[in-house]
Amino acid sequence: MTNTSKTIDWKRNMWIIWLAVMMTGAAFSEIIPFLSLYIESMGSFTKDQLNFYSGAAFAVTFLVSAIVSPLWGKLADKSGRKLMMMRAALGLGLVMALTGLCQNVWQLILLRGLQGALGGFVSNSNALIATQTPKDQVGRALGIVVTGFTGGTLIGPLIGGSLATFLSYRQIFFITATIFVIVFFFIWLLVQEERPDQLSDDEKAKKPTVRFRDLPNRRILLALFVTTMLVQIVNMAINPIVALFVREVLAGHGNVTFITGVVAAMPGCATFIFASWFGRLGDRIGTKFMLQMGFVLAVIAFVPTAFVTTVFWLLFFRFSIGIADATLLPAIQTLISRNSPDDMVSRVFSYNQSFQSIGSVLGPMCGTLIASAFDYRAIFLFTAAVMAINGTLFYFNIYRNEKIH
Repeated sequence: MTNTSKTIDWKRNMWIIWLAVMMTGAAFSEIIPFLSLYIESMGSFTKDQLNFYSGAAFAVTFLVSAIVSPLWGKLADKSGRKLMMMRAALGLGLVMALTGLCQNVWQLILLRGLQGALGGFVSNSNALIATQTPKDQVGRALGIVVTGFTGGTLIGPLIGGSLATFLSYRQIFFITATIFVIVFFFIWLLVQEERPDQLSDDEKAKKPTVRFRDLPNRRILLALFVTTMLVQIVNMAINPIVALFVREVLAGHGNVTFITGVVAAMPGCATFIFASWFGRLGDRIGTKFMLQMGFVLAVIAFVPTAFVTTVFWLLFFRFSIGIADATLLPAIQTLISRNSPDDMVSRVFSYNQSFQSIGSVLGPMCGTLIASAFDYRAIFLFTAAVMAINGTLFYFNIYRNEKIH
């Protein structure tokens, strides 16, 4: 459901937010290459301690985000999504600056948790786009926003790794803080929004208070939330062992570090290239069909990955997984926006963000457990099975339901 003011240039909004989420994605991801090294510089740790603190620093952000996101979403529906995006950008800038001043690992973990608590930028970006864009263009617009964030997360590690060669880790955190401050001004000065408090008193009076449990299609939305979580589990499961799997495939030949970086980037590259196109295609031929096709593509890509013996085929199938993601991600966002009341869109997107955060925590845990119990290749069979189950449930619960658009 989309309510677009005639005075709002939705295309201008879309491209400004595209650039803002790209900068945000880069800011989030540019610290990944050296976060563990930054922790190591704070004390004398054993290998097990360093692994624990590194894992805790990564996981705490997602855990806190899963809990806090709905609160920001509820406030955004009342106060405006633009305001919540500005709040997130400015808050994250402050947290990043403070992270650059950390003196011990517990301060770092606390600030990483605060980063999760102050988040919500991307979910509110999606909500703003969904509510200020014509209904028949929502898939295209959300697909473009997906490419922005994906592009940012791709170039972020490259920027962070490059900066770390001639700057200190602390200086890079200050640069990251500056990026968030720039994003704040971008949103403040350039993004347009028809906020709830701009409605007339009569319009406000006609709008009843909407609660999630009262929504007639809440089961559909819950199914989409679970789909988001499972997709994130699948995407994150390989992360802990990707370098080890690449080393196994190379069998002692080639630069493991460089090729691991290329392998890790392949899904994001494919998503960046195809997401906006698939979003636009979904507006034309049906979003539900695109989502179902994404499940099929994912299974087709994951199963043979378990049996690759050369880097070429590993890169090929990882790129194919990115194509599946480019089909799935805009379609999920579009279905969520179309099945959410206008005055509850931010809350619904924040619930979806919470499920995505849970998937970000569970994915690496599942990957590590499966690799320990079986081997690295079993992870790809596990992820294929998860996507097959997900696609089957979607087919029977949503795809065949003619009331869902």
